[in-house]
Amino acid sequence: MDRTELFIQRSGPEGAPAIIFLHGGGVGGWMWQAQVDRFNRQYRCLVPDLPGQANSKAAGPFSHARAADMVVDLIQREALGGKAHVVGLSEGAQCVVELLSRAPEVVDHAFISSALLRPMPALWMYSRGMFAWSYRLFMAPFNRSDWWMRLNMQKAAGLPEEYYPKFKHSFQDTTEEEFVEVMYAGLHYRMPKGLEKATSRVLVVVGNKEYRQMKDSARDLLRILPNARGVIVSLGPKARLPEEHNWAVTAPDLFARSLQAWIESGPLPKELRDLEKSDR
Repeated sequence: MDRTELFIQRSGPEGAPAIIFLHGGGVGGWMWQAQVDRFNRQYRCLVPDLPGQANSKAAGPFSHARAADMVVDLIQREALGGKAHVVGLSEGAQCVVELLSRAPEVVDHAFISSALLRPMPALWMYSRGMFAWSYRLFMAPFNRSDWWMRLNMQKAAGLPEEYYPKFKHSFQDTTEEEFVEVMYAGLHYRMPKGLEKATSRVLVVVGNKEYRQMKDSARDLLRILPNARGVIVSLGPKARLPEEHNWAVTAPDLFARSLQAWIESGPLPKELRDLEKSDR
């Protein structure tokens, strides 16, 4: 693989319509395996590791612009008709937003789940220096501690136990520089210009228990994108914020039914309710 290229997992019929899956920050394309298993009989599934992360470290450092441009190139080279359905979660969802602003013509349907576009409280604290110290205090000393890594996976990400081997590898493989760039980019990303020109059908999703800034970011997208619908996903009263944020992994069947319904213009599952454009 050329050092400027993304690592891509490919599956499904080569002549079928393509779905691009973009992962969240700090992990890799492995988080999409449950979705790929559901869609690769009918669709060509293309799952890149984003630049500067997982198996695409040599294509970094990470930036939303770099990721979007590389995904555009992937779609133009490998997707049927140079167009694809594009799915992103968290930082991957921010990359879908960036993609829509840069090259909306390559996107058929878009599925944007939890794209943060507004500043979190006390944003001044989230500097590169702060993330570097976080890495030194809470990651580097514990990258051989199964107890600590498993606790992070369960409490911070809400991921099921079967994902631990992959999560552990990502935790141990992430360098301080990579951690800083991914975290800083995710918290400082803002609404790009040109989204009003993106006419693709876009589903904007946010978890019921997510922060107000995440829900307001979703509403911002609804006000700008001309052909978007917003929904809130609820996994029940016992679900925690990380589980709703990472619902592609924690509720894979619901996520798959929602994505398939959106791509095929069917009714969305009842667990999704409409998000109003304004906060009532």
